[in-house]
Amino acid sequence: MKKYPDYTPRKKEMTPLKEAFEELLQAYRLKDKFNERKIISCWPELMGNSIATRTTSLYAREKKLYVKLSSSSIKKELMMNKSKVLSIIEERFGKGIIEDIIFQ
Repeated sequence: MKKYPDYTPRKKEMTPLKEAFEELLQAYRLKDKFNERKIISCWPELMGNSIATRTTSLYAREKKLYVKLSSSSIKKELMMNKSKVLSIIEERFGKGIIEDIIFQ
């Protein structure tokens, strides 16, 4: 009886660091969480300085991005352009990481 059914032995050949890191993320099922954290850290770059300075809280949970804003006018504008914001995120990070954005 095998104790660890998903165990794969160590590879003998050398692999690039990027490839090894991606294998590590897949093995520990952290790829989605890692991508969510990348989106949060790149929020000012994605949305621009004016929106980033008015963002008070930003977190991701269950493929939803929660954005709390201090300006109601920007919140209303972003709610009307939610599909555009999603397409910017999907263009940069790929489809399926964030499925919905909730502006608060």
